[in-house]
Amino acid sequence: MGTGQLEILAPMVFAVILTLTIGGVILLKPIANKLGSLLEAMAKERQEPKLTEELGHIRELLETMSGRLSLLEERQDFTDALLSDPERRRLRLKEPGKEGPQAGS
Repeated sequence: MGTGQLEILAPMVFAVILTLTIGGVILLKPIANKLGSLLEAMAKERQEPKLTEELGHIRELLETMSGRLSLLEERQDFTDALLSDPERRRLRLKEPGKEGPQAGS
């Protein structure tokens, strides 16, 4: 092989390699994007059980707090009802044994 043949062959090899590289990038880019999406989805699936467990724990805490708040509301309503009834207030203020005519006997 002489130097003349290499001078002719080199640009052809370069053109073939350039064409294959550009074609490979054009063909493989969508495949690489899909592969990246798949890997991302697999990573999310690994994290989801932890998130689901934490979400369940938070939901349980909120239900407990809601129940306790409901009890507190009931107690507050009961206390308000007792304090707003004038007859009960009168009975509470008398307190037998401490004040009134019965205490002096």
